[in-house]
Amino acid sequence: MPQPLLDLQDVVFRWPGQAVACLDIANFQVAADEHVFIHGESGSGKSTLLNLIAGVLLPQQGRLAALGQPLPALSAAARDRFRVDHVGLIFQQFNLIPYLSVLDNVLLPCRFSRRRRERAGDMKQAAATLLSHLGLGEDLWQRPATQLSVGQQQRVAAARALIGQPEIVIADEPTSALDAARQEAFLGLL
Repeated sequence: MPQPLLDLQDVVFRWPGQAVACLDIANFQVAADEHVFIHGESGSGKSTLLNLIAGVLLPQQGRLAALGQPLPALSAAARDRFRVDHVGLIFQQFNLIPYLSVLDNVLLPCRFSRRRRERAGDMKQAAATLLSHLGLGEDLWQRPATQLSVGQQQRVAAARALIGQPEIVIADEPTSALDAARQEAFLGLL
C-alpha cells in the first residue's frame, strides 16, 4: 500500500489556556492525487486543521506526517523549508506582499525554493500560464497587489500556491471572492 500524502493519527490540538481540545482527530489520511473538501460551521476548526496539515501549527499529541515527513519532529526553519518546497497555501486573507507586483507575488515560492523553481521550468512562462488561466491579463501583472480587487487578489494567491506544482495544495476558502466562471477555472487547475 502506498504511503499516504497526509497521515494524522490521534492528533489533538488545543489553543493555549484552553482545557478543551479544538481538534481531536483519531484517523485522517489523504492519498496522493486525492482531493478533499472540508466543510463545517464557522469556528469549528477548519482553518486550524489546515494550519496543522501545513505545519504552521503543531499538535499537542499524535502523529502528523506529510509526504512521510513527521512535521512535529522538524524545527520551525525545517518546517518552513518543507512548506515552501512541497506545499502551496491559499490563505483566507491571501497574504500577498502589498508592494510586490502581481507577477512577483506569484513567483515568490520559486524565489525561495529551488525545487519549485525547477518544477516550474521557465518561471515567468509558468506564472503567465497560471495568471492567464485564472483570467488575469498581462496588463495587471506589473501592478502592486494593493491595486487589485479582492477577487483579483484571490486569483493571484491561487496562482502563487500552484506555481512549481507543489505536491500538497491547501486552500482555505479559495473561491469565496470569485464568480462562478472564475471558481471553475481555479478548480480546473487543481
